[in-house]
Amino acid sequence: MTQQIAEWFTALFSEHHVNAELAAFITSLFPILECRGGMIVAKIFDIPFIKAFLICYLGNMIPMPFILLFIRKILEFMKKHNTLKKFIEKMEGRADKNRDKIMRYKQWGLLLFIAIPLPGTGGWTGSLFAALLDIDFKKALPIVALGVFIADLIMSVLTYGVGAIFA
Repeated sequence: MTQQIAEWFTALFSEHHVNAELAAFITSLFPILECRGGMIVAKIFDIPFIKAFLICYLGNMIPMPFILLFIRKILEFMKKHNTLKKFIEKMEGRADKNRDKIMRYKQWGLLLFIAIPLPGTGGWTGSLFAALLDIDFKKALPIVALGVFIADLIMSVLTYGVGAIFA
């Protein structure tokens, strides 16, 4: 699914003559896609590996501090005003369901959850879980940053191949 969405983004950006680097950066900002989609877009646009890695990492990381700092307040506001109340309660339920797994391994659990690039994992969801589980910002942000770095590295290998990393 990520591949198809990334290809759709690539076609959209190409059609509107958006700079390739900006296209990869914007794609990496989006939840679900994150650096997974950004690296696919970067490869389609033939952006050199190191440049693509850095662009996608930065694009994926920019929303994370804001999620960690403000998502609880935003969700509470939305719940009070019945805006997406069921959706928010579902997210909170998912966080509670994963609480034991993440808290059992503490920072390592959160790191692995973010680092393994599978559907439903990543920086966005990991930051949301960290906020919902009341993990301190100063502890959560470095974990999220390292998790996103590892996920980007894994996606780089899968997208560009091992040879590109050492070229």
